Amino acid sequence: MASGVTVSDEVIKVFNDMKVRKSSSSEDVKKRKKAVLFCLSDDKKTIIVEQGKQILVGDIGETVDDPYASFVKLLPLNDCRYGLYDATYETKESKKEDLVFVFWAPENAPLKSKMIYASSKDAIKKKFTGIKHEWQVNGLDDIQDRSTLADKLGGSVVVSLEGRPL
Repeated sequence: MASGVTVSDEVIKVFNDMKVRKSSSSEDVKKRKKAVLFCLSDDKKTIIVEQGKQILVGDIGETVDDPYASFVKLLPLNDCRYGLYDATYETKESKKEDLVFVFWAPENAPLKSKMIYASSKDAIKKKFTGIKHEWQVNGLDDIQDRSTLADKLGGSVVVSLEGRPL
């Protein structure tokens, strides 16, 4: 069921910037988003970038110690969100980076919010071409433990996430 919600151009630009890892100066790399949240506009008609709810690659080691834990803290406890998380992980064979699309729908979010976010999810997913990993999360219990994300990324072959052994 489609909700008629549209996706703002800024959301598409953020996704494309996160998806394309062109070789760039270290200053440009620092400005790249590691994680970002998207929400519905006040009139519930457009999916927009949520202001102030992002982690930049340059923040890691400065204001952010653990990017994954910081991403989890950005999520509101009582409302839904969409998120993109640029996961850096290692398997027994290699280092990898993958974008993960997160649909955050906590148990205590209002029913109306859950319904409109659920029915609008396809609108944003259609714009995010090439996403390999989608994760619907219904509470902190599902997302706080980084091994749950590791399972999404590749299961038992993942040996570390964000430089931290599992």
